[in-house]
Amino acid sequence: MADAGAPVAQEAGSGGSRPWAVRAVAAFGHFWWDFLVGDTPELLVGGVGVIGLVALACIDHHLRTVGAFLLPVLVAVVLTGSVWWAARRGRT
Repeated sequence: MADAGAPVAQEAGSGGSRPWAVRAVAAFGHFWWDFLVGDTPELLVGGVGVIGLVALACIDHHLRTVGAFLLPVLVAVVLTGSVWWAARRGRT
């Protein structure tokens, strides 16, 4: 059993004296940030916006059908806008 006062073992290139659990949580957070935001943060913002608008439309029982038809239209608009934005900025 390890001594409670023993120093934390460090790997080559590790982030200082941070414990393994803190480094693991930080790596997990970096993964999700890179996965969700990555190179196109406008897709994350657009996706959250589309979900929010459709959720607002679905609050009223009579507008749920409108929300069902609105979702693919808004997704197409967001994707088209993202491609246009990338082409304008010269990204591939």
